[in-house]
Amino acid sequence: MAAGLPFTTGFILLLALSAPVQATTIAGLWNFSNPSESEQRFRDAMADARGDLRLELETQIARTYSLRKRFDDAHKLLDEIEPRLKDAGLQPTLRYLLERGRTFNSSGDKARARPLFLRAWELARAGEEEDLAIDAAHMVAIVEGGEEALRWNLMALPLATGAKDVEARRWKAPLLNNIGYELKVLGRNDEALGYFEQALVAYEERGDKDSIRVAHWMIAHTLRMLRKFDAALAIQLRLEKEFAADGRVDAHVLEEIAELYESLGDRAKARSYSRRAAEQLGKGG
Repeated sequence: MAAGLPFTTGFILLLALSAPVQATTIAGLWNFSNPSESEQRFRDAMADARGDLRLELETQIARTYSLRKRFDDAHKLLDEIEPRLKDAGLQPTLRYLLERGRTFNSSGDKARARPLFLRAWELARAGEEEDLAIDAAHMVAIVEGGEEALRWNLMALPLATGAKDVEARRWKAPLLNNIGYELKVLGRNDEALGYFEQALVAYEERGDKDSIRVAHWMIAHTLRMLRKFDAALAIQLRLEKEFAADGRVDAHVLEEIAELYESLGDRAKARSYSRRAAEQLGKGG
């Protein structure tokens, strides 16, 4: 989502002792829409952090670099972390593997990313680290794509729904979304719609307004693919109003409305919305 919506994947401290609480704290420091702000939060948290927690925080700083396409900086920091892992517990090792893999993946090197995610998956499952095991599975799915991505997401879903760890359970909504997305890419739109509808319910349970809007967008987009234009348009027009009430404009919503009006034969409105979408994209929104 620029002003509101891009839409695949997925979502996800200070002084904690137990693994679940520590994971919650790290997750609570993240603002994925602002990696620079997140980096500063992690650096602030490091002021009093020692041992494994400090290593985990450093891996997350590497992730902020990767999200900003500072891949060399991310690898350099991960290089500094790697030799210190021999005296660390499982969680820093898992986070190191995940962030090294994400850095390779984000820079286009899927071949080097895949074995790192697989290793993280194996170690996390053996160590009963639910949250990080699901994270690893969802990253394998991103690397694989297609039918293999669908298989990995479907394998991770029951782990999320049956997890004891509250952070692991939060994967339910993005996994449902990602399953729907892969089905949509495979042209299985009827099945995809069902998963997007389940994802909406899961996001509503979490109360995340922006993610709820993404879920509605995905449902409407899939309805358009199924040629249910009136139902799709009603959702997108509602989203347009919701964003406007927040003083925001979402180009992806405008693009969909333009496509829907074109499909319904109203070319004047289609051109108007298409023009507005292009203008908004030109502003970075």
